[in-house]
Amino acid sequence: MVEVDSGGELNTGCDALPSHAAVTAALKSSVAPTGGPSNGGFDLNMWASVVDRDGKVCVVTRSGDDRGDQWPGSRVISAQKANTANAFSLPGLALSTANLWAATQPGGSLFGLQFSNPVDTAVAYGDPMHNGGSGANYGTASDPMIGEFIGGVNVFGGGLGLYNSSGVLIGGIGVSGDTSCADHNIAWRTRASLSLDWVPGGVGAADRPDNINYQDDATNTDLQNDFSHPVCAIAGVDNVSSVSSSLPVVRVLP
Repeated sequence: MVEVDSGGELNTGCDALPSHAAVTAALKSSVAPTGGPSNGGFDLNMWASVVDRDGKVCVVTRSGDDRGDQWPGSRVISAQKANTANAFSLPGLALSTANLWAATQPGGSLFGLQFSNPVDTAVAYGDPMHNGGSGANYGTASDPMIGEFIGGVNVFGGGLGLYNSSGVLIGGIGVSGDTSCADHNIAWRTRASLSLDWVPGGVGAADRPDNINYQDDATNTDLQNDFSHPVCAIAGVDNVSSVSSSLPVVRVLP
């Protein structure tokens, strides 16, 4: 049902967002274990969550067949990332969770943001007041987080705002289960697969406005460096920055 809030803003909630099946298919097409590309990390199975513009959880899913095929702790982190990207993006300014890293470090202009809006643990794990808390439902269409407000702020890669073909911000997606840089790349590919990347602007380059901006990248502007993120090297080797720089460009509004 379409609702209009007290400010007159159209709010279509979960009805405006992809189904559990659609998000699952998009996630699986974006990760190596299920036939997708490498994303510059460990190439593990992943969790993904989607929230609507009000922060209500609409989808929680996974790429693996079983809930134990991904890091169990990353289920809640994926929802936290989705909440963050939605909560700190605007109709004309998209901020990925990766964009928040530098600004939230000690001395940064947003230091302390990561301690605000805490995760509701009863929602996260499902107590008897929140759909029973059955672990067997984690990542399914009956996940106990669905329909609830998870909260939480996460300030490393993996969360993106979702913009439809009219350029309307309709929620956020969060992905977790690998290095935070790989998480960002997977979230980006998943969003693109869902055709919800009509991003109008951000703190990055015009063709990838909310892309991860790696520190010490000479091509970054001062603005991008203010919203930068460390490179996620593995054993001292950077396998990820070239992947991030070649991610699909966002769709452009007519």
